[in-house]
Amino acid sequence: MGQYVAPLREIQFVLHELLLVEAELKQMPKHSEIDADIINQVLEEGGRFASKVLFPLNHSGDREGCHLDNQTHAVTTPKGFKEAYRQYIEAGWPALSCDPEYGGQALPIVLNNSFYEMLNSANQAWAMYPGLSHGAYECLHAHGTPEQKRLYLPKLVSGEWTGTMCLTEPHCGTDLGLLRTKAEPQADGSYKITGGKIFISAGEHDMAANILHLVLARLPGAPEGSKGISLFLVPKFIPNTDGTLGARNNIVCGAIEEKMGIHGNSTCQMNLDDATGWIIGEPNKGLNAMFVFMNAARLGVGMQSLGLTEVAYQNALIYAKDRLQMRSLSGAKAPDKPADPIIVHPDVRRMLLSAKAYAEGARAFSSYVALQIDKELNHPDEEVRKNAADMVALLTPIIKAFITDNAWIATSECMQVYGGHGFIAESGMEQYVRDARINMIYEGTNTVQSLDLLGRKILMDNGAKLRKFAALVKAFVEESSTDAAMSEFVTPLADLDDKVAKLTMEIGMKAFQNQDEIGAAAVPYLRVVGHLVYAYFFARMAKIALAQLDSGDTFYKAKLATARFYFARLLPETATLIRQVRSGAKPLLDLETELF
Repeated sequence: MGQYVAPLREIQFVLHELLLVEAELKQMPKHSEIDADIINQVLEEGGRFASKVLFPLNHSGDREGCHLDNQTHAVTTPKGFKEAYRQYIEAGWPALSCDPEYGGQALPIVLNNSFYEMLNSANQAWAMYPGLSHGAYECLHAHGTPEQKRLYLPKLVSGEWTGTMCLTEPHCGTDLGLLRTKAEPQADGSYKITGGKIFISAGEHDMAANILHLVLARLPGAPEGSKGISLFLVPKFIPNTDGTLGARNNIVCGAIEEKMGIHGNSTCQMNLDDATGWIIGEPNKGLNAMFVFMNAARLGVGMQSLGLTEVAYQNALIYAKDRLQMRSLSGAKAPDKPADPIIVHPDVRRMLLSAKAYAEGARAFSSYVALQIDKELNHPDEEVRKNAADMVALLTPIIKAFITDNAWIATSECMQVYGGHGFIAESGMEQYVRDARINMIYEGTNTVQSLDLLGRKILMDNGAKLRKFAALVKAFVEESSTDAAMSEFVTPLADLDDKVAKLTMEIGMKAFQNQDEIGAAAVPYLRVVGHLVYAYFFARMAKIALAQLDSGDTFYKAKLATARFYFARLLPETATLIRQVRSGAKPLLDLETELF
């Protein structure tokens, strides 16, 4: 079923040569003692766990899926999942970037992010269990009461308990303002919560002793819409004050969703019938608290798609080097064999390079954002924290939407490399395509991310955050302007930066007349900005590679070739996208609904 080798050199290049994380972390007292040796050691051990423990369970977990006992409401995960999770917590992986006050190791988020890339390459369905738990930890750490933190955080940090986010209901997906789950206050300060939630990843399973559900619900008399939503902690087992497990709570799995992919994760319909819960944060401010979880999840979903892109590329590359089909158009490249390996064919190389470029661009981009989160949380300079927070806010929807869109493209292309063998389950490639498809949907569909980027993150502040990123681009272009070898990268980068600024202004002016212009422009606009971000990082990576070409290390030659491919064959998509944006809302809205 193929293989997965952790791309340690690629990750180390991004962290140590592109982002200079050691020097960046030295500026943060919390992380000042973290050096390259510590980072590399963690990555090596993490890569070993991903490739040796998790990857062998990926295909079998997909085939077996999860099983619900309708009498007990218990869910059994695929064979080996529970044992792998035990190894995971015994090695201390859940605590990697958590607060030492609750048993964490206090390592930087940028390192935890790279670790999760490897987990997702090896087995996305499995990685979702601890990934959601980390989001629950972040939410409780930010908004929990001292007592909630004391009781629950050590269990999440150790991995002994896991967590979920319970948002969606059958009649409302993204529009959470429509949710109907009710929370009735009790005399002892708790709440009785009744309702139904769907699409709850890791909602019920046998991997941990307890599951902490973070549930959105309405208080009596709450305002309508999203302004009347509160957040509640609803444990599967109600813990005693000493942390031991008490009574079983009235939140159960009613069914497991039959899904296209991620079969190894138990995506549950959860039923609450006077389940006991406790409020997190302020009444009617539940979405504010949950956004901590949701933003962590959006970064996590980006990493899921980066992971799938990487593992699909690795296996397609191996296949392309081994599979013999036809002869090269320019003459036989393997005359001693009956046909040439398909990697000699230009279009096979296009497919492989597309996946390779989308993986490398996503790795640089997501690592940069993770480092900005570290700065936002830990840097001693308030101005640095503010700028980092703005970058995270601006780039999070692009992480979620652009990386997941590109993974759908990349995994499909990698399946195509296999030809008919890619379409059958034996190769393992069709699973990556199926698993990649959900990433464009959950944690806010990519259209919602596009609306968030354009409407909320850019137009709402008149482009202030976007101009901060543009300043990074302009500074890099200026510092590279005297380097003739960089012209092929900085010229199109500067051109796209200028076009994005003009395009943003055009959309803003149209939106004053008709707000539907934002909805019509949002999706292609996000891809344009996504390409601007990738072009910036590929140009920076190309500069490093150019400086190292004489070193004799072929890694830099490959890095430069990938950057050139990106600028030549992928970046030009922006021309079409810009034309789509400028076409406006009219072609979409002219046809009356009844004529569809």
